[in-house]
Amino acid sequence: MSGTPFLLAQLDAAYDRATFNSGSEPLDRYLREQVTQDVRRRVAACFVALADGQHIAGYYTLASASLLLADLPVSIGKKLPRYPTVPTVRMGRLAVDQTFKGHGLGGALLADALDRAARSEIAAYALMVDAKDEAAGFYRHHGFIALPDSPRTLFLPLATVLPSRKTDNKAR
Repeated sequence: MSGTPFLLAQLDAAYDRATFNSGSEPLDRYLREQVTQDVRRRVAACFVALADGQHIAGYYTLASASLLLADLPVSIGKKLPRYPTVPTVRMGRLAVDQTFKGHGLGGALLADALDRAARSEIAAYALMVDAKDEAAGFYRHHGFIALPDSPRTLFLPLATVLPSRKTDNKAR
């Protein structure tokens, strides 16, 4: 990553969204015009990497979702309970400002998203993404698995992110 230190935080109205330029108009427009409404309506959470305190260098969104058990690769689905769907966390968007591309910020944002999803006290089997264009290669590089019938929908089991934890049997 570059020498610029980043602070990872939830999106706040004080952060400058107007100058963000990822090179993708839909991702830039979403950050400028839509994300605040999605957060307020509780349909997405938005996390940002800040440079210089207020400048958004990158962002991603997370929301609850599910995958049909039948859509998973057979080798994985057969190890799961026979419920019709599997709970997941969806990364809806991930974007890096062009100024910070090529320095590993996208990978750092993905790692942060995986960590947040894996640490959540609400059960989720995997982090899933619907990759756009060349982004599928980025996710495959980070260990994500494509659904057999939908190669741009990828997932990573959260059990692979954190080592298994011992159950705390102490009374609370």
